[in-house]
Amino acid sequence: IWKMTSMFAMALLGVMELTAALPTSPTSHESSENEVNTYDFPFVPRSQWQARTPKQITPLATPVPYVVIHHSYTPAACYTDVECRQAMKSMQNFHMDDRRWWDIGYHFAVGSNGVAYEGRGWTTLGAQALHFNSVSIGICVIGDWRTSVPPAEQLKTVKSLIAAGVEQGYIKSDYKLVGHRQVRTTECPGDALYNEIIHWDHYSAFPNSPADLLSVKELPENVKEIIRNSPSS
Repeated sequence: IWKMTSMFAMALLGVMELTAALPTSPTSHESSENEVNTYDFPFVPRSQWQARTPKQITPLATPVPYVVIHHSYTPAACYTDVECRQAMKSMQNFHMDDRRWWDIGYHFAVGSNGVAYEGRGWTTLGAQALHFNSVSIGICVIGDWRTSVPPAEQLKTVKSLIAAGVEQGYIKSDYKLVGHRQVRTTECPGDALYNEIIHWDHYSAFPNSPADLLSVKELPENVKEIIRNSPSS
């Protein structure tokens, strides 16, 4: 899929962000620090963890119908603000320098210190779930959660962040919550975390796997056409 030269497809997928996408804006980034912060949980905007300027930005149509939960696997769980800010920098550097994306892939990440860190934010298309970026907000629970469940404070902040997205109109009130493995062939967000989120409000067992994506009614038809034409479909 990443080899496709369609500019519009690149804008939709937010993957392999190597060429200009439409619509895009210059490299300036509207951070939530420019908004009134009414969050009832600890929140660190991009500038405070010294995020790099994104190469380009593609707007995300909101409110989105899905929230996708990830784990970072690496970097490992962070328990102090210093550690978590470094984890954010590490993920951004990997995504921008190794994967050559425009920015950190996730919209937000949450540390084991119970603090939410702004990634791409609410209004920018993410690069966190192939074929699913145009219909979702991606939240990374920093750490490797294959065999252990994240601390309660970390999970509480994830839930609070989602609730804030609903309240502010960025996430639909009847949104569906899924794990990354449900839309992409991966073990993310780890067995332990996945077995936790299946008990959360709004969890949806559908899609169950990438094979179900063509039946997801919220996915645009042009994205489904890309899926149909992909070698693995």
